Formats: sequence, structure tokens, C-alpha cells
Amino acid sequence: MKKILLASLAITSALACNAEFRWGPTAGINISNYYWKQKLIDNHQLLGPQAGIMGEIMIPGIGFGIDFGLRYQMTGATVDFGQQNVWASDGIGDMKVWNHLIQIPINLRFKWTRMEGVEQYVAPFVYGGPMFNFNVASTKTHALEHPAGWIGLQCGLGAELFERIQISAGYLWGVSYLQRTVKLDNFSSRAQGWQVNVAYLF
Repeated sequence: MKKILLASLAITSALACNAEFRWGPTAGINISNYYWKQKLIDNHQLLGPQAGIMGEIMIPGIGFGIDFGLRYQMTGATVDFGQQNVWASDGIGDMKVWNHLIQIPINLRFKWTRMEGVEQYVAPFVYGGPMFNFNVASTKTHALEHPAGWIGLQCGLGAELFERIQISAGYLWGVSYLQRTVKLDNFSSRAQGWQVNVAYLF
């Protein structure tokens, strides 16, 4: 994971020499859920916040570029542990399980910038790439344990308004596991969900 992250940052630095760089704050919401390796328990999606900073490097004239960022996200789901006796016998029932993450997204993007001047008011874009997630805290429960981090993939679309405000929506798939149960070693879950963000770029 470290090698992929360092390689991505090196490419970003190389492009920055001949490209337009902008940055700014970003904030939004996510609607997340946990997808378990086996269908033993149910869970229900929850709405959580996210905020941070993002940067954009665009190659002039062709519309291609890279965006990256550093942000905090609170992702979670209501997990019905009480459905199985292995947890109910320990007094663990249905509970909201939250994970607090530091995220580093790195995306390739394409923005429509040749629209006879219309792009000065609205410019649509699409993006996709890896998301590196680091677990910093989680709901205290004896049922679960968490790795230091996990990797996801995301894609989405959006629009830039007045060359400053970017509104985007996308979907995140967890590639590696976010958490696993203590009693059942091979019972783990990945995070998936929708994300909506607003950014203001300087």
C-alpha cells in the first residue's frame, strides 16, 4: 500500500510542473453500509459526515488531470449482532458501529473545458481512482477488531460552477476488509457506499 501511495504522489508531483494547481476545503456526507463475507447477520446503512482539503492538478487544454486530498470521514452501519447466539450470549445486541477514518483519495479526472465559454459557468467532470483509508477510532465493542488501514476504489461525476465551486457524487467500494469479528476469525466486512461532496477551489 505504501509503494502505491508513493508512486501516485510521485506522478502527481511530476505533473504539477506543467499544469494548473488549485486547492481548497471540501465537505460532504456519506451513506455507508458493511458487506460481510457471509450472510450471518443483517445491518442497515447510516449517514455520516466528511470534511477536509483537496487539490486539483489539470493539464491545460486537454481536460485531463488528477485530484487528491486529505479528509476525515465517519462511516458506519447498524449491525444486528443479536441475531446470532455467538454474540447474544455475551450480551452484545444490535448496535451502531462507527469507524473514524483519515482518507487520502487520488483520482484521475476528465473535465469538459472546451464548450465555447460555457465552461466558465458550468463544467461537468468524471473521476475515479484509489482511496487509502486509515482507521483512527471506532465504536468500542468486544465483538470487532480493525486493521490499521484498508484500500477502496471510487468513481463518480460532478460539475464545476463558476470555475470555483465543485459539486460531486460518487460510490466507494472497499477492496480490503474494514473490520472482522473476534470470535469468528474469517468473518470480515468491507465498507461500501455513496458520497456527496462540495469543494471550493482557490
